[in-house]
Amino acid sequence: MVGVHEYRVLDRELIYRGWIYELVAETVEMPGGGTARREFTDHSGAVVAVPVDAQGRVGMIRQYRVPTGEYLWELPAGLRDVEGEDPAVTARRELAEEADLRSDRLHKLGEFYTSPGISNELIHYYLATELSPVAEADLHRRVEEEAHIELVWWELDKALAAVADGQIRNGVCALALNLTRLHLEASK
Repeated sequence: MVGVHEYRVLDRELIYRGWIYELVAETVEMPGGGTARREFTDHSGAVVAVPVDAQGRVGMIRQYRVPTGEYLWELPAGLRDVEGEDPAVTARRELAEEADLRSDRLHKLGEFYTSPGISNELIHYYLATELSPVAEADLHRRVEEEAHIELVWWELDKALAAVADGQIRNGVCALALNLTRLHLEASK
């Protein structure tokens, strides 16, 4: 095997700082001695929790997304916006905040980059089972887009069919549903 080139970062420039990401440009040493400047979003990362109830149904949420200008079917998910927080803790928090559910059992399904050509966002995927409702006194007060989240229980096959026919167009959700299917099939 030919030696692997070390892509050394020669320069890094902050172009813009947003509330969940920074737009940065890095000048990187390329094979053969040249350099290239690449802009990308430096992202805090996120988690996805796939709630599966005792009947094997998946808890899907419908939420408005400003960048797409539409309501999308998704799974409870959120940013890793607490410094040093374990991703499993973040997944439990997001499940409680967006679906009003607690999980006594989380299983890590994997971690994947969303769009590595333009972002370093890494999402941690979890299967959440042994579910129970969040106590009334502990319910999260949802605001902004989250104020109108609706939770609907879908058969996993129906959700996967909705990915195939374009009803579910969130790529993170599509991957999570397929990872869930693979895990459940392997567990039989």
